[in-house]
Amino acid sequence: MKLKISLVVLLGASSLFASSELVTKAKNAGLEPIPSSKPELMKLIDDKKDPITDAKVELGKKLYFDPRLSRSNLISCNTCHNLGLGGADGVPAAIGHGWTANPHHLNSPTVYNSVFFKAQFWDGRSPHLADQAQGPVQAGPEMAAPPALVEERINSIPAYVDEFKNAYGKDVKVDFAKITETIATFEKTLVTPSRFDKFLSGDSKALAKEEQEGLTTFIDKGCTACHTGIALGGTMQPFQVAQQYKFTNVGDFKGDKNGMVKTPTLRNITETAPYFHNGQIWSLNDAVKEMGSVQLGITITDADAAKIVTFLKALKGDKPAIVYPELPESTDKTPKPSFD
Repeated sequence: MKLKISLVVLLGASSLFASSELVTKAKNAGLEPIPSSKPELMKLIDDKKDPITDAKVELGKKLYFDPRLSRSNLISCNTCHNLGLGGADGVPAAIGHGWTANPHHLNSPTVYNSVFFKAQFWDGRSPHLADQAQGPVQAGPEMAAPPALVEERINSIPAYVDEFKNAYGKDVKVDFAKITETIATFEKTLVTPSRFDKFLSGDSKALAKEEQEGLTTFIDKGCTACHTGIALGGTMQPFQVAQQYKFTNVGDFKGDKNGMVKTPTLRNITETAPYFHNGQIWSLNDAVKEMGSVQLGITITDADAAKIVTFLKALKGDKPAIVYPELPESTDKTPKPSFD
């Protein structure tokens, strides 16, 4: 009996040691956990110049779901970044105003955890969420609403004006910048901590043995060269380093002026198919193997791809509870929808 107990203790200690070594290895590879405490998280996502408050978040949520920010009154931020679909839309190329597909055949990236991204948009042209939020509202193939129209719509609704005053003070100017900044404030709260974060923070039992093996394979194959940091992505990286992406000719996107492309986050990756900037690969296993070829110049076997995917599944996080808001009523002064 004593021998059996000793073996159990030894095996347990060995497992704890191995897990501890893996945590160190992961952190040395640049992987970081989402903080478990709210104060520590707020240090990462809050802005002293425009602090996050409950009033701003609730108002931002309403604006995020309000289709009246689009020319047609049909498209909201949630249309392409659906919070019930992993923060994306589940189609290869985003569909916008007048059923127009994105002219560059670009896929909608997830909005979850986007506060951690170092750059926004596939070409990284926006440095932060507040700037990014302005783009899709105005873009012709997306929401197609000029800033003046958005301002007129929101200011024609007294309940919205009152909410802005409540959130920012009675002298607030409800302009396009303030409207989109408020949406960004809501988006900052869309953070999804997972079992992986608990593991990195010291809970050796948070990941199963198979998931730890997948994490080891993920690191050893070199995936953390691009998928690193707290978001496991979100930075600008060169694309097609070793080989040409097999669907490179679908759409005309070639990255920024230096050929750099924003690396997608791997958090909640099981929910955000299809993959790559032009949404051409639906299987996560196939996406892993394609990245091995295109970025690392290696062949990732089916077995190793399966191990990595087992780990990636552990990155599905806990979503914040979102109650669909009741939106304030339009008035006789609210501009009517347009479909041209």
